[in-house]
Amino acid sequence: MLKLADIRHLGRGLKRPECVLAHQSGLFFAADWSGRGGVSIVTPGGRVVRHLAKDPPRHLHPNGIALEPGGSFLLAELGAETGGIWRLLPDGGVEPVLLELDGRPLPPANYVHLDASGRLWITVSTRHQPRHRAARPDVADGFVVLVEAGPHAVKARIVADGLGYTNECLVSPDGAWLWVNETFGRRLSRFALTRDGLGPRQTVATFGHGTYPDGLAFDADGAVWITSIVSNRLIRVDPDGRQTVMLEDAAPDHVAAVEAAWREGRLDRTLLDREPTGPLKNISSLAFCGPERRTICLGCLLGDSLALVEGPVAGAAPVHWTFDLGPLAKEVEG
Repeated sequence: MLKLADIRHLGRGLKRPECVLAHQSGLFFAADWSGRGGVSIVTPGGRVVRHLAKDPPRHLHPNGIALEPGGSFLLAELGAETGGIWRLLPDGGVEPVLLELDGRPLPPANYVHLDASGRLWITVSTRHQPRHRAARPDVADGFVVLVEAGPHAVKARIVADGLGYTNECLVSPDGAWLWVNETFGRRLSRFALTRDGLGPRQTVATFGHGTYPDGLAFDADGAVWITSIVSNRLIRVDPDGRQTVMLEDAAPDHVAAVEAAWREGRLDRTLLDREPTGPLKNISSLAFCGPERRTICLGCLLGDSLALVEGPVAGAAPVHWTFDLGPLAKEVEG
C-alpha cells in the first residue's frame, strides 16, 4: 500500500483540477474553471500556465479533457444546465464539436476520450437536473456517446445507456474494450468494441462501503487503477476483478454520512462538496507520469494542486503520450 506521507504536491492555485493528463514532455494538463474555462498547464517544476478560452459564447465548465495532436483540447462541459463537447484551440479560440444529439441539446457532459482510431467516447452521467438527483442507487440514466467522423459529416449516437452515473471511460490498450466507471452505481463495467459500436455490458467489479469510482487508468500489467471520490481511495483492479486498496485518505464519519444519504436517496452537494482535511482533496482522476510512467498524479475536485506519489508498477502509455504539442510548448516557454 502507498503511504500518505510520501505524497507531494505540484502546482498551486489550480481551480477544480478534476481531470489531469500527463505527457512525455513532463507537462501536466488539468481542467480549469478560471476565467471562462480552459486548461491549466503545469510544468515539472510546478509552474502554472493558464490556457483559457478567449471570448467563448458562454462560460465553459470543463470536467473531462482530452489532448489532440497539435495542442488543441477537447472539453467536456459540465455546466449546471449546459453541456456538450468543445474544442479549445492553441490560440485560445473555441469551437463546438458536439452540442446536440438527435436534435436535442446534449446534457452536461462528464468526460471525453479520444481513442487511437480517432473516435470520441463521451459520457453523460445523468439526464436528471440538478445532477445530484442521480446520486442514488436506484437511478441509472447515464449513457455513452460515440462520435465518428464520416466522409461527409460527424456521426454521433448513443452506444450504451442505462448506466449508474457514467463517469470516466477509456478504450483498453489492446483496443478490444471500452471500460466505464459508474460512480453511484458503484461498478466498473466494460463493453466489447464491435463493428456496430459496443457489445453488452459486463460488470468487472462492484464496490462497497465508501467507494464511488470516478477516474481510471491502465497499468502495464493490464490492471485498472480507480480513484474514488468521498473516501479518497486509489484502488487497483486486476483483470479478474480482484481489488486492492493502494492508497486511502478517508474520514470515517464523512464516509458514513455520505453512505447513509446515498442509500436513502438524499445525497446532495452539501456532502459531496465538503472539503477533506487530509492531503487528498476528493481525488477524481489519475495519470501515470514520469520518464518510466511509475509516478501517479492525482487530480481532484476540492483542492488547488496536483498530488503525486511513486507507484509500484508502470502505467500504460495513454494515446496522447507522444502527441506533438504544437504552439503549447512555446506558450509554456514564454
